[in-house]
Amino acid sequence: MIGRITGTLIEKTPPQIVVDCHGVGYELDVPMSSFYNLPAVGEQVSLHTQFVVREDAQLLYGFLTLKEREAFRLLTRITGVGPKMALSVLSGLSVDELAQTVALQEVGRLTRVPGVGKKTAERLLLELKGKLADALPRVAGAHTPASVQHDALGALMALGYSDKEALPVLKALPEGLSLEEMIRQALKLLVRK
Repeated sequence: MIGRITGTLIEKTPPQIVVDCHGVGYELDVPMSSFYNLPAVGEQVSLHTQFVVREDAQLLYGFLTLKEREAFRLLTRITGVGPKMALSVLSGLSVDELAQTVALQEVGRLTRVPGVGKKTAERLLLELKGKLADALPRVAGAHTPASVQHDALGALMALGYSDKEALPVLKALPEGLSLEEMIRQALKLLVRK
């Protein structure tokens, strides 16, 4: 299996690129999130890869980060989601945005991705629940209300509450709370139930 490619970027035609590794040009499909962050043609590039063998083709997919590759692998394990749709999802949403979408069960956000209908979006939300929690940013002071809510949800789930119990309580809390205060208030409400 090919896990990583390092070489000279010789072609960029969205969503496909060609990387020259010692005289061999590897053709890779990349999500637009990676494509926009690639260096200029002629410069060195290093990509994490996923090699997919089908009956009619052998395809190589490239990602700038391990998080993107892991999200791609999770997506392609879902029934009815192939590599093309997984690339589309990762082109429309960053891994962090996808994790927030799954945590908050936002079907509408997923249906805005080209090729993802309502039923597929619902299946993605169901199958990815709890699998993308590590993808969210953990930088202190850089929390958005949605990421604070997601972090609080993760903490409550670690304490043994299900997401079905915790999420409605978290959504009922006022905005602008710190993570600690949100968890504290949610626990008070959950204990009363």
